[in-house]
This record gives sequence, C-alpha cells and structure tokens, in this order.
Amino acid sequence: MNEFAAQHPLLVVVLPKVVILLFVLLTALAYLTWFERKVVAHIQSRWGPYRVGPHGLLQPLADGVKFLFKEDVTPAGADKFAYFLAPFLAMSLAITSIAVIPFGPKGLTIFGQPTPTGITNLNIGLLILFAITSMGVYGVALAGWSSNSKYPLLGGLRSSAQMISYELALTMSVVGVILMAGTFNLSEIVNSQQGFHWGFVPRWNLIGSPMPQILGFFLFFTAAVAETNRAPFDLAEAESELVAGFHTEYASFKFAMFFMAEYASMITVSCLATILFFGGWLSPLPQTALFAWSHYIPAAAFGIAGLALIAHGVRYITVFGRIVLPVMGAALFGLGVLFGLPAVIEFVQGPFWFLLKVGIFLFIYVWVRGTLPRFRYDQLMNFGWKLLLPLSILNVVITSLAIVLTQP
Repeated sequence: MNEFAAQHPLLVVVLPKVVILLFVLLTALAYLTWFERKVVAHIQSRWGPYRVGPHGLLQPLADGVKFLFKEDVTPAGADKFAYFLAPFLAMSLAITSIAVIPFGPKGLTIFGQPTPTGITNLNIGLLILFAITSMGVYGVALAGWSSNSKYPLLGGLRSSAQMISYELALTMSVVGVILMAGTFNLSEIVNSQQGFHWGFVPRWNLIGSPMPQILGFFLFFTAAVAETNRAPFDLAEAESELVAGFHTEYASFKFAMFFMAEYASMITVSCLATILFFGGWLSPLPQTALFAWSHYIPAAAFGIAGLALIAHGVRYITVFGRIVLPVMGAALFGLGVLFGLPAVIEFVQGPFWFLLKVGIFLFIYVWVRGTLPRFRYDQLMNFGWKLLLPLSILNVVITSLAIVLTQP
C-alpha cells in the first residue's frame, strides 16, 4: 500500500483528506446554525430550538430535509444560467478557501506519505485565500441581477459596493502582520509568534513586537464582519427594506446554499483571525516544566464535558434524550481518555488550541448579531471609506517605521 501511495499520492493522501474535511466542514456549518439560534435565544431570554431532539440537536437535520423537499420555484424572467450559477459559486468559493488553512503544526503520515494537517501548505497561502474570498462578491451580485426583480437587484448592488469597499480595509489591515512575519505562508506566520515576553506573555502579533497589531486586529475583524454580510453590516439582506435582499427569489436548497456560504466565510475569517493575530495553534501557556500540566487540558476538557453531559442526560425530560445525551457524553469522555494517551497527547495540542480560539471568534460573531443594531447604508459606506481604510493605512505606516527603527 505504501508503494501505491507513493505512486498515487493524490488518490491515497489528498483525496481522503478532502472528503474528511468536507464532511467535518458541512457538519460544522449545519450545527453553526443551531449554535447561532441557541446563543441569540439565550441573549433574548428564550429557549431557541428545543423540540427536535434533545436540546434541538436534530434541528439542523430537520432544516436540511425541509430545504431538500421544499418547492423550488424559478422566476419566469430570470437568467437561468446565472440564476443557478450564483448559489453554487458562492458556496464553492467559501468552502474552497478552507483548503489553505493549516489546523496544527504537526503533519500526518498516511501510508508512509507525510502531509500537512490542512489540505495544502502554500508559500503564498494568504494571497491565495484573499484571491478566493474576493471573488465571493460575484455570487451575490449574480443572484441579485439574474433574478430579474427589483429587491434582489438592490440587495446585490448594495452587497457589491459593500464587499468591494471593505475588501480594501480588510487587506490593508493584515499588511502589518505580513511585515512582521516576512512571509505569506500561514504556517510560518504562526511559527513567527512563538515565544513569550517576560516568560509568560505570548508573543502573538496582537501584542507582539516591534509593533503590537491591536489596531490591525480590530480593523481586520470589523472589515471581515462587513465582508461576510453579517450584522450589523447585513445591508444586503435588510428584510425591513428589501424583503430578503439578493436571495429574495431563491427557495429550497439554492436558498440554503447562500447561508452555508455565509457560515463557511465566518469559519474562514475566524481561522484567519486566529492565525494572524492570536498565535494560531500555539498554546497561551508557557511550555516549561512548571506548566507541564497544561498538556492535559484537552483531555481534561473533553473528559469533564463528557461526565457533565452524562449527568445531565440521565435526568433529561424525554426518554430519547436520556439515551442520546449519555451516549454523546460517553463518546466525549472516551475522546478525553484518548487525548490523554502519551502517543496522542502532543498531537492534539495544536488542533485543540486552534479550534478553541476559532470557536471563541464564532461566538463573538453571534454575540455581535444579537447585540448591535443594523447600520444605515450611508453610515456603512462612510465607516468603511473614511475610517477603516485610513486607519489601516496608518497602521501599515506605523508598523513599517517600528520595524525599520528596531532593526540592528
């Protein structure tokens, strides 16, 4: 098998990784909708999904079945080719961008073939990622234009102007990180953040030297929220003005594809923020003998979560919940035991800290949606052109000066 893998690495190594990543990503997209509904519900003091499965855990499955069997109406005057192309383009571009994201420092060995934890590790990974995500505007613009309806057209025009405007600020906000790291390779950007100030403060780019990128991070995350058409910058989907915006004339699974693309873009942005400003998969705790216990944090987190879920499940109100939740808890506890094994404990460190940071950013995404009101369109454009873009250019200038002045 090793000889076959050496002769056909694309089939044996890359293709299985693509299939596994797609399965995990699509599952994450489905449950990100559940997560958002739950978090916003608790912010607004209500339950959210609760009936379909224990704690509404089967709600994403119910939504998927509903979208698959819902009537798919196509407007009579629509441009058929562009109309069907738009949701496919939006979703495929959003999912493709995940391919260049590295999830950990240690690679895998599959049938004797070493391979990175992501799909690929490119020297110009950041440029490729921005090139892919910048094309996402075509899906929204085509959807608005091809529907042959006024409200989608206005939503598409709004979104095109918004995404192009904030793309400039988004790109400029990361130039400071590129200058400090000296590379476009995402793995090398993470490795450049290794070490600690004074022995305990991480040297992440957010608070690193020679110029902390605090301003760059806030500019990046604000522009990224607008770039992904999320509240409070969701002017392309302003239901109070445009019915539903650019996707008004879409139904069934094509409608779902736009939302899957939006959630995939949220995951991409959260991964980028983690890699560029928060040390990627690097632990926030020093890797010294004094903090050797921190290696057991992933195992302890999964083990405690599993025990808590088992204890909650045996007291759940429905019989189905009293079966499913303890089984899920036992699975989590089993993962905790697995992560504590000497052969596994080092490998899980990077992915655990990376995914934990990504999860925090996804929570902030949802938190912002449930907290802040929507901008007016003129406020949106003024904020992007007159505040974010000048500040991002200022951040580049200051970072460049700091690098030049601190060079020996």
